[in-house]
Amino acid sequence: MADKEPSILIHLRDMVLLPFMVTVVIPFFMYRAGVPLFKEQPITAKIAGAVLFCCGLPLQLYTTWLFKQFGKGTLAPWQPTQNLVIRGPYRYCRNPMITGVLLILAGEGLFLNARPIAVWAVMFSLVNTAFFIFKEEPDMLDRFGEPYAKYKKQVPRWIPNLKPYRELQ
Repeated sequence: MADKEPSILIHLRDMVLLPFMVTVVIPFFMYRAGVPLFKEQPITAKIAGAVLFCCGLPLQLYTTWLFKQFGKGTLAPWQPTQNLVIRGPYRYCRNPMITGVLLILAGEGLFLNARPIAVWAVMFSLVNTAFFIFKEEPDMLDRFGEPYAKYKKQVPRWIPNLKPYRELQ
């Protein structure tokens, strides 16, 4: 792996190719399918959707920034981080970036009353879980060794711990 940090253009490219595509482009076309989640959408679903979206977006953006700033890589698997990032939300769960994306998708599904987006959120979650278990986690173990093994043992994949991981880099 190269020791050179990716340029800002590489970061922007990867953000457009991954989270933007997943949370904007694909949901746009799914929303146009016009299949409602609820026959008559309750206002609480709209509010819950807005809250989830407003929690997910900053989480996704902040964790992407952490990858750039401290990981010296991008969010894309083809340009992985050179450093193990165990800061901010990564002290509570191993994949807060994907959690942010899932919150965005769930929020969109509820707010827009769109069943296809809700189904997309579930599919995205299942695909990412398989990807992390079979590809990303073994790769991280190869790249970062014992520090990652210790981190993985103590920090859950998706549901955050209440107490932060204390073994900082």
